[in-house]
Amino acid sequence: MEIYTTEIGGLQRIAISFEYEVEKVLQVKKLEGAKWSQSLKIWHIAPSDQNKQLIAQMFPEAKWREGNRLVPDPAIKIHSVVKAEVFSKKIILKMPKNDTDIIFIKGILYARWLTKDFVWQIPNYPGNLDKLKQYFGERIEVIIHKDIEENNHDKIHAIDKGSVLLILTAKSQIRIIFHFIPELIRFIKTLPYSKWDSKNKWWQIPYSERYYNELTQEIKRLELELKEEKQNPSQGKPKINPLDVPNYRKCPAQYIAKLEELRYSPSTVKIYTSHFEEFINYYHRENIDELTEKHVMEYSRYLVTERQISASYQNLAINAIKFYFERVLGGKRRFYSVERPEKEKKLPTVCSTEEIQAILANTLNLKHKAILMTIYSAGLRISELIQLKIADIDSKRMQIRVENSKGNRDRYTLLSSKTLVILREYFKEYRPKYYVFEGQKSNKNQPAPYSNRSIQQILKVAVSKAKIKKHVTVHTLRHSFATHLLENGTDLRYIQSLLGHSSSKTTEIYTHMTTKGFDQIKSPLDKLDI
Repeated sequence: MEIYTTEIGGLQRIAISFEYEVEKVLQVKKLEGAKWSQSLKIWHIAPSDQNKQLIAQMFPEAKWREGNRLVPDPAIKIHSVVKAEVFSKKIILKMPKNDTDIIFIKGILYARWLTKDFVWQIPNYPGNLDKLKQYFGERIEVIIHKDIEENNHDKIHAIDKGSVLLILTAKSQIRIIFHFIPELIRFIKTLPYSKWDSKNKWWQIPYSERYYNELTQEIKRLELELKEEKQNPSQGKPKINPLDVPNYRKCPAQYIAKLEELRYSPSTVKIYTSHFEEFINYYHRENIDELTEKHVMEYSRYLVTERQISASYQNLAINAIKFYFERVLGGKRRFYSVERPEKEKKLPTVCSTEEIQAILANTLNLKHKAILMTIYSAGLRISELIQLKIADIDSKRMQIRVENSKGNRDRYTLLSSKTLVILREYFKEYRPKYYVFEGQKSNKNQPAPYSNRSIQQILKVAVSKAKIKKHVTVHTLRHSFATHLLENGTDLRYIQSLLGHSSSKTTEIYTHMTTKGFDQIKSPLDKLDI
């Protein structure tokens, strides 16, 4: 094969002469301005720098005609024909057209060709940049943008290649930071709600004692060094104090009236009014009707940067503000281009059956025991328990009717036979008139439900007496009810109905919590004759 410069049709060209081979013809055809000269019986291409580099790369065995060397030898040897620009979420790859390289790029998940820009776009998933470096070697030039370097370089490279850093955050999340280890990545992907944070370059999963133990065991199995850190809760600014705001404004009456008109639950009314009050008093010098999209966006940033609130709190605040402008003001719908935070996925705390038994055994007061047994045995929310009426207990059908629960839905749930025995004892002694559990201020003329704070305190005392170290709340009893039903073989569809979930996806979280049956599962390796 021979290459030399020549003039064809008054233009400088690079001539390529070789015996006919299909593969070589296909390669030459891909070069810029490639044409076949029938009279000269040669292929000729444009004398561009890119063509010169590609020829040296594609045909290293080619001989340059003496006296007509295209460029000096050192320049022919290409050091960087591939350019990779690394951004937070993507890698932009500029490279010469080459079938072998294209096949490799297409093998990377979600890689795509951007026709308009003549570049490849590859997701900046963990390991993708390492793959490119390993494949292209000296041919690739990597440009990491400054914001990526400043924000992430130390986070990734502050640990050794054989180490894994686990950070337990104040929001019950586990951050997993390590260099590219395919086997560990595959394992993390099997954990529930695992998520790759491309901006910060770490994996994140909700904290669960079970999955934390499995993760640490896998790290040890891979013979990696385990490092751990625990984050302290963030100390953001406190909520606005009415005493600190001159002429503190209460939530407008029409706002509360609209919530009640649309039959929002008392707890939702309380939450929405609280959030909207905080918003209007943040701008206490502004007239409410003069607040605009700009004010909403600035307030949202204040909540995140100064108050350091959670994603769920921020979402509630935005919804409360939108409710005023879109529903209370009647049809004046507005779009607020506030970036909604993604809610952190958390796995609920669940008590074992032994722990539930210990909690109930350490609750000696009859009324208190009846309250906790009713919540656990029926999977009730605390708001549902305090609104439970005597007429809702159906001892003939062994059901409890739950009215106006979350989402204004009614449902039936279980009435346990043991709970019924305790309830009958409780009824004889306390003689409630309207609500099943009535508060101290309740009387014959004006019945009042039991205080949810009192229920929380009852459980707190019982958990302490039972010496349970978990963070157990009243809602933990509901989670435990669902998990124990699943472990006893109850179909998820029935559990969804008993809990009053509108979506089956909400109920499916309990499949991640159950451990029953693990001891019955045998690894396929155990069946091999080795």
